[in-house]
Amino acid sequence: MATMSALQSSFTSLSLSSNSSFLGQRLISPISLSVASPVKPAENPCLVLAKLKRWERKECKPNSLPILHKMHVKFGDTVKVISGRDKGKIGEVTKIFTHNSTIVIKDVNLKTKHMKSREEGEPGQIVKIEAPIHSSNVMLYSKEKDVVSRVGHKVLADGQKVRYLIKTGELIDTIEKWKQLKEAKDKETTQVAVTSAS
Repeated sequence: MATMSALQSSFTSLSLSSNSSFLGQRLISPISLSVASPVKPAENPCLVLAKLKRWERKECKPNSLPILHKMHVKFGDTVKVISGRDKGKIGEVTKIFTHNSTIVIKDVNLKTKHMKSREEGEPGQIVKIEAPIHSSNVMLYSKEKDVVSRVGHKVLADGQKVRYLIKTGELIDTIEKWKQLKEAKDKETTQVAVTSAS
């Protein structure tokens, strides 16, 4: 009701004579006159930010390096898959990605990849590759007692900090094991170098 009376009063005060011209003049809106409190422009306008998906952007530190997550498994550990499509499979950790807590296990989570031919005479192929699996989907596995267990940490008498299986008490980090892993890795690299050279 108040807006109608304001509108009528603004029209009555407006004189539309033939000698006065409105061209080039600014008309004041009657609606803006009826508003009691003027709207203040925002000092800090709120910017709409799209929430990115987990796979679109990695979490980063202030120095732009990715945040590396601590994992209960390391390279060379024998693990058992406890959830997912490959539940119950046992394998050895061959690769670790610390920025998103994923690991690659030998002969687990196989995906088919269609490879194009690199040379003209060579045909294309369909190969099976091991895809990464999240580290929370695996548990450490004891080959001796055929049991999965959580990992514990303890300090030995000589001051060395090692990991062990809580259920069995079996040490995971031993010097002999690391030597075996290093020798196996060196053999693989020399075999790859020999095959690429010939």
